[in-house]
Amino acid sequence: MDEFLQRYPYKNKPFLHQEAYLTRFWEKQVAALFSEMGTGKSFMLINNLAMLYDQGHVNAALIIAPKGVYRNWMDTEIPKHMPEHIVYRMALWSPSPKKAEREALDKLFEISEDLKILIMNIEALSTDKGVKFASRYLLAHDAFMAIDESTTIKTHTAARAKNSVKIGKQAKYKRIMTGSPVTKNPLDLFQQCMFLDPRCLGHESFYTFQARYAVLQERQLATHSFKQILGFRHLEELREKLDRFSFRVTKDECLDLPDKLYAKREVDLTEEQAKAYKEMRLMALALFKEGEVSTVNALTQIMRLHQIVCGHVKLDNGTVLELPNNRIKELMNIVEESDGKMIIWANYRHDIEAIKLALSSVYGMNSAAAYYGDTETNKRQEIVNDFQDPNNPLRFFIGNPTTGGYGLTLTAANLVVYYSNSFDLEKRLQSEDRAHRIGQTKNVTYIDLISPGTVDEKIVKSLRDKINIATQVMGEELKSWLI
Repeated sequence: MDEFLQRYPYKNKPFLHQEAYLTRFWEKQVAALFSEMGTGKSFMLINNLAMLYDQGHVNAALIIAPKGVYRNWMDTEIPKHMPEHIVYRMALWSPSPKKAEREALDKLFEISEDLKILIMNIEALSTDKGVKFASRYLLAHDAFMAIDESTTIKTHTAARAKNSVKIGKQAKYKRIMTGSPVTKNPLDLFQQCMFLDPRCLGHESFYTFQARYAVLQERQLATHSFKQILGFRHLEELREKLDRFSFRVTKDECLDLPDKLYAKREVDLTEEQAKAYKEMRLMALALFKEGEVSTVNALTQIMRLHQIVCGHVKLDNGTVLELPNNRIKELMNIVEESDGKMIIWANYRHDIEAIKLALSSVYGMNSAAAYYGDTETNKRQEIVNDFQDPNNPLRFFIGNPTTGGYGLTLTAANLVVYYSNSFDLEKRLQSEDRAHRIGQTKNVTYIDLISPGTVDEKIVKSLRDKINIATQVMGEELKSWLI
């Protein structure tokens, strides 16, 4: 390691694999960080940016991330990891910014010595307004551009994928990051690497890349002909090309990581949810064409608000009304980014069944099982056994913490998603321990789905406060789970 890295004033001490990435890639113009969820990709990227800024190579950054996590870069990751000596200003892209947001965006174009950071969601690259703003920003600076969860640009025909390549040509340094760059087949790599540089894989056309690495057969269907993929070839050659510009790390390789890793995904409310939530919060009454929902006390009101946030509500006539929502979509994004078995905890039986249906429709009928009050007693142990069996196709355990959060051993999973939380600290801690117990040989990652500005955040704060109280009373440190 050179002297610059040896004496670098990190804000937080790097893990060994993070040092290894920075040693090899911090000065490279392009790099792919294929780092599993929970291994600290954001730390590596932020410090890479800081080093380039320190050396005068860049004076600005554009970070593109999925909708569920892009705000987290501004609120959490950059303040948490940016070295103390770096003076920076940040702004969050919005197609219709309010006055304060517009002023923050305008300040990114002022001439100054500090580091400018623009954070945009990937959907912005599907719009003319977003593309024009990003292009103008990159042209105005010596910029570092990074795409978080780069599988969002894997489809070579998608507008945002094409636009990412187009505007990326204006960036001086480029990075892509994802835990699983190949979600369907090796062809997923093409567009992600095209963003970095066509020379990375040696192909400027998707079709020449496909012809090289896929085994194709011409097929005819009525009057339509198409090429069917029968398999793949030259994968060792492809792997060697990737090794030249990519850094791969899995949690299994990171022996110095903590046992538990925590993250959150933000889920925006839909217009329908926001309207119902506002009515219920202000008047304890929400009106729908199918009926109405009213409450008689604060506890019931909180529960109804929480149901609305989760994407459904129980009407006064007993009918459960489904609300358009983004929560299952964000869950599916997490699933696509990950491998292996997964535990999903949800409070409401309606959500558990909806999650099971969504996962089964994509990954097969035997891929998901629900474990809650309605699950037959004689089926429960069978579900646990199948989930624990590495050769069984059951990949997703979807449970209610009240029913499944106690006593079960679910160590086949090292990724746990909280689709929703409750105010009960004991249920949270107990449900966490289903995966984190004797028999678990890996680090466990916990992800919370949270809708900003809603009761979701109130629940999180309540749990954190209870943990803080417990720390004082018991005289021992209980790890706070909220980032």
